[in-house]
Amino acid sequence: MELLTTYLPRQEFDSYDDFYGGYTVNVPDNFNFAYDVMDTLAQTRPRAAALVWVDERGAEASFTYGDIKRLSNQAANVLAQAGIGRGDPVMLILKRRWEYWPVLLALHKLGAIAIPATHLLTAKDIAYRRAAADIKGIICVDEPKVMAAVEEAEKSPDGGASGGKAAWRYKAFTRSVGAAEAPAGAAGRGWVDFKPQMEKASPDFSRPAAVNTNGDIMLLYFTSGTTGMPKMVRHNFAYPLGHIVTAKYWHQVQEGGLHLTVADTGWAKAAWGKIYGQWLCGTAVFVYDYDRFAPSAMLEVISKYRLTTFCAPPTVYRFFIKEDLAKYDFSALKYCTVAGEPLEPEIYEQFRRGTGIKLRECYGQTELTVTVGTWPWLEPKPGSMGRPAPGYDIDLLREDGSSCDMGEEGQLVVRTGRRRPWGMFDGYYRDEDLTRGVWRDNIYYTGDMAWRDEDGYLWFVGRSDDVIKSSGYRIGPFEVESALMEHPAVLECAITGVADPERGTIVKATVVLSRGWSPSEELKKELQNHVKKITAPYKYPRIVEFAEELPKTISGKIRRVQIRDADRA
Repeated sequence: MELLTTYLPRQEFDSYDDFYGGYTVNVPDNFNFAYDVMDTLAQTRPRAAALVWVDERGAEASFTYGDIKRLSNQAANVLAQAGIGRGDPVMLILKRRWEYWPVLLALHKLGAIAIPATHLLTAKDIAYRRAAADIKGIICVDEPKVMAAVEEAEKSPDGGASGGKAAWRYKAFTRSVGAAEAPAGAAGRGWVDFKPQMEKASPDFSRPAAVNTNGDIMLLYFTSGTTGMPKMVRHNFAYPLGHIVTAKYWHQVQEGGLHLTVADTGWAKAAWGKIYGQWLCGTAVFVYDYDRFAPSAMLEVISKYRLTTFCAPPTVYRFFIKEDLAKYDFSALKYCTVAGEPLEPEIYEQFRRGTGIKLRECYGQTELTVTVGTWPWLEPKPGSMGRPAPGYDIDLLREDGSSCDMGEEGQLVVRTGRRRPWGMFDGYYRDEDLTRGVWRDNIYYTGDMAWRDEDGYLWFVGRSDDVIKSSGYRIGPFEVESALMEHPAVLECAITGVADPERGTIVKATVVLSRGWSPSEELKKELQNHVKKITAPYKYPRIVEFAEELPKTISGKIRRVQIRDADRA
């Protein structure tokens, strides 16, 4: 793609080593994705498909690059009229509505700070975020539950800057592509309907003379960490260029293709897979808007709309392999990726047998971009994250700070003394102490444990506080969980440690059963023996507990800490 040559001096590589050593990015001064990428595409490819949106009820909408420019200009005019400008924080709670994309770009055009958020936030969550970031306004979906949470947050003494209310709040965007209608009782409660204002706004918007520098804050993400209060991850205006490698070399998006990443717009995964790198690489972004995940419906969407590339967390593939994959047409699908948690080898094998596609994993964090990945030149090793991304100097450290040997577990760190990865965060907003706690002496500590094999592939072990020490052994939860997942009775599981007077800690498995299986003492013993056969016998779970569901963060990550706390209590 011609646009990409502006930012990539070189796009083709002969091997992984060539890629790792030869990849580089040109970062222009005062880069702004909305103007420099999207408006350029609107000028050079005005009629090319940019965004294809469908929902679970069958509604559809598609937008060209020309459409996206017009809509983002209209949104920018509305926001500017409301007083939003450079450096102003605005929260977006827009689920998977198509309007998220032009509104986000409008904030970029104004040099404002976008704070994507999930609709699952409670009033307390919203109040905390508003106070922490001095949020000036909120744009949310036109749904009574979400709007009520925003209203309740305003009543909190910590509901906004210095306890005050937001400057404004917009209700916006029902699922229907047509005009929004206010829910019952919403009239007169201080809400402004964004959509009519956007529709009557001018489609012309000129780039301000000094809208941003590369170091200005473009995005703030509140992490959904498994412990502690959410942190505010600060990304600057050069951040989108860090995701070229995500889209082109990990997702392997096709120019003129259709890419779907399964993620709500409230999570950083949406920035990874639903906007920046994909449009830079010339693929259209596909959005499947649903409230309740149904594996058969998503498979039908992949088949019907002939998606070319697809990315989802392991849970989605876990449900996919329970379906009859032979019923679906995957002939257009070229590449599938997986991220969010390590992938159990059994899922990899069953998906490959059903589709012919080898799933490719990666590792990263909200603070980073793709840090480790299974790149096109590498043969996937199911369960392995792959090898480091260009720009990332990765090391594994022992507790004393020395580097680990091959096969030895250590904390995964990013060394930033020689270079800083494209797209890496600038620190935690308004919390220098927290930033120094994880990023000091030119080393960023991820808090994740891993080991490296003889081919340089990295293997995830678990969060540093999830690793179990039992009878002198160190046991990573993922290896035991992978073994359990090979048993047909297990749909999901979590491995944690439980205090034991003799061994110090013993391994416990919390198991969610697949359809057709019932809890029993016989099944517990069967699962224990299964693990003993798959992995080292000392790793087997001495306690097996069945549960209806696993505790998770609002982003869907398993909260092992909650299981441990419940056991201690």
